[in-house]
Amino acid sequence: MNVARQRIGVLMGGLSPEREVSLRSGGNVCAALARRGYRVYALQIDHLDQIVPALYEIDVAFICLHGGVGEDGTLQALLEVLGIPYVGSGVLASALAMNKLQAKRVFLSQKLPTAPWVEYRDELWPDWRARVAQEIGFPCVVKPVSQGSSIGVHIVHSEDELIAASQATRDEFGHFFVEKFIPGKEITAGILRIDGADRALPLIELRPHREFYDYIAKYTPGACDFIIPAELDPQTTLKVQETALRAHHALGCFGFSRVDLRVTPQGEPYLLEINTLPGMTDTSDLPKAAAALGIGFDDLVERMLQTAFEKEQLKPKPAVKS
Repeated sequence: MNVARQRIGVLMGGLSPEREVSLRSGGNVCAALARRGYRVYALQIDHLDQIVPALYEIDVAFICLHGGVGEDGTLQALLEVLGIPYVGSGVLASALAMNKLQAKRVFLSQKLPTAPWVEYRDELWPDWRARVAQEIGFPCVVKPVSQGSSIGVHIVHSEDELIAASQATRDEFGHFFVEKFIPGKEITAGILRIDGADRALPLIELRPHREFYDYIAKYTPGACDFIIPAELDPQTTLKVQETALRAHHALGCFGFSRVDLRVTPQGEPYLLEINTLPGMTDTSDLPKAAAALGIGFDDLVERMLQTAFEKEQLKPKPAVKS
């Protein structure tokens, strides 16, 4: 296959709350591919009915649609049906990673550490408050089940704050849960396929200038300090990287991902979530982690593009009837 002649479509925009981040990621990816000489097409999605016509114009899909149908396995399934190679994880891994509760259940099944949680089940607010107080305690974290970029996340310090935060998240996003707050360091681990094998990149310690690493801290220059490599001892660093890599494999992710964790003062990691389509903005974590290993942005994008072709090569071939 002559990759240089393939029409690479970078899908960006979409309808999720992460639309603006997606546009920034997509623009950066388009520029990188163009600098490397690829035939790149910027496909800005403003309505869902634009997706199928856009796909008929390309040979390979580089997905930069953060959240929603671009990241939850829906678009991946459509691309499988159309026979169009695409970067990154497949249908099931995308769906599992987008649903934080399903991901946590998989982690537990593989004996991977994740923060304890309780799922809201449409109970009355007084009953919900009592259950959270009994099973999780305070402080705790209110999270929507299927959103990225810390959208809809609230840190709750007392029973008095719980109902307002829960109601706000439920009203905007529907399905939500409460997770135990894990004291310690906020760590993100990039995973990248290098020379046919998945590798954990140098860890990043996030020190936001806000209460936590929220949407503003993620995407506002200067709103967070990125410590690379994270200030962890070598033994803890290795433990966190191994945990992140096991989590990536547990969900069946492919090519690249970003694994978010909390690491306690005792050096114990707790998995929070996996992002199968990490941001590619100027403040995003995966490019920073790759750069710490000596992989520049354009090289990273090209490596991500190659996962589309490698994934196709690894698919089982249909049996030939004699």
